[in-house]
Amino acid sequence: MYSLKNQVAIVTGAAGLIGKHHCEALSEAGATVIACDLKTESIKKFIHKLGNNSFAIDMDVTDKKSIEQVRNFIIENYSTIDILVNNAAINDMFENPQAATEQSKFENYPLELWKKSLEVNVTGVFLCSQVFGKVMAEKGKGSIINVASTYGIVGPDQSLYIDKEGKQNFYKPPAYSTTKGAVISFTKFLAAYWGNRGVRVNTLSPGGVENSQDEFFIKKYSNKTPLNRMASPFDYKGAVVFLASDASGYMTGANLVVDGGWTCW
Repeated sequence: MYSLKNQVAIVTGAAGLIGKHHCEALSEAGATVIACDLKTESIKKFIHKLGNNSFAIDMDVTDKKSIEQVRNFIIENYSTIDILVNNAAINDMFENPQAATEQSKFENYPLELWKKSLEVNVTGVFLCSQVFGKVMAEKGKGSIINVASTYGIVGPDQSLYIDKEGKQNFYKPPAYSTTKGAVISFTKFLAAYWGNRGVRVNTLSPGGVENSQDEFFIKKYSNKTPLNRMASPFDYKGAVVFLASDASGYMTGANLVVDGGWTCW
């Protein structure tokens, strides 16, 4: 039931923190993986190691023509599309660390960053689902996995960013939570819309991944999590394969939360 043999899977944002692990998980289950990103040079060697005729290709999730070119390439070379993992997203990075605290405040948050997050995190999911999902709908089968976040379910705990000296170093900006909440709602729309076409659409909501954050942040986050740790990038591999495969064959419109228990209390 968990086999993805002879299936073609697309992963957007494949060069990201957990993107590579999504690719690896799908490949290990037997899928041919098409890894899409704006910076595929960094993952081309990695993709070839996966085998199964996997391939890395440049794609801009905010550009419909770019997505259509990738779709055409896949159909010409692989004949089908079975799985789409909408993983591409941006998480605000501020150019000047000294100004990050003030810029990340809701009262000061730049409109340009708000628009950029909406474009990548929401419009990107819409466009990829529209272009690639249409192929699935026409053949009557497919699985779309939209990656959201626990912060699409609950509001950010801004106290996590207060250091040992009691200084607020950063605020989790409004765009991330807003866009991830939108992804969850879009999943439900698309699941209802394409249910009779055999296309299943589900959300994966990960918790925070440990990635060289400040020690005080890792400790605070872990203390707020029942499993008492942040996630590792490979903690989501099983969930991705489950949602992609027939093991979740009667599951659509759902939000699979894999967060170490973060949202349970």
